[in-house]
Amino acid sequence: MLVLLPPSEGKAAGGSGAPLELGALSLPGLDPARSAVLEELVGLCAADESKAREVLCLSEGLRGEVTKNAELRSAVARPAGEIYTGVLYDALGLAGLDPAARALAEQSLLVFSGLWGAVRITDRIPSYRCSMGVRLPGLGPLGAYWRTPLAEVMPRAAAEGLVLDLRSSAYASAWRPRGEVAARTATVRVLHAQVVDGVEKRSVVSHFNKATKGRLVRDLLLAGAVPGTPAELVTALRDLGHVVEGGAPARAGAAWSLDVVVTHIH
Repeated sequence: MLVLLPPSEGKAAGGSGAPLELGALSLPGLDPARSAVLEELVGLCAADESKAREVLCLSEGLRGEVTKNAELRSAVARPAGEIYTGVLYDALGLAGLDPAARALAEQSLLVFSGLWGAVRITDRIPSYRCSMGVRLPGLGPLGAYWRTPLAEVMPRAAAEGLVLDLRSSAYASAWRPRGEVAARTATVRVLHAQVVDGVEKRSVVSHFNKATKGRLVRDLLLAGAVPGTPAELVTALRDLGHVVEGGAPARAGAAWSLDVVVTHIH
């Protein structure tokens, strides 16, 4: 099982440790692209704070993020699982997993990134600010920039098991499973079910979908569940108490689209 996650916009800072070792990251086939994005981002932020804030869509109050980016090569690096914070990662609760669930998380989770392409939660990275929606002056839109290198490395990373794709649209644009990989890929939409005047109404959850997705992954990890196909994922989630709807796609070679229905959002 490979679980594809988006990063968080906010990231933990501080701590102690050695700086980034680019060559030590997982998926080494991405290293040339990582080096190019890192060089472009550091150069931009070191040379022109105003331009960097414009490119990165940062307000005046976030100017410290530009300084942080300018110092990425010398900044403290920590495991990505400690760097990424926010709603999904709070619900996932990596720090509170038991040893078996933690080992499964280290094997299964892959976080997509505008700067790194994709990293494992054990990969040591510095805190940074660079979303997949950024258009760097020398490289263009990062979503498009990453498509070629990710297309080369992701089929191998996906191996032969289930791909559970929980990325937001900006990060999904950087790599879309094709062919037989797509056939064993499942995406998840979170729906909120409410009874209004005796009639059930459903709406797509936006902000709180991140928390639900974090809990889904946490439940799978704690149960030691390793579904090998989308159909097995549906069974596993239902066994864990989740309401899951959807089934095989209408055409062969397409990803499964699953709906997880919740009655409470939190």
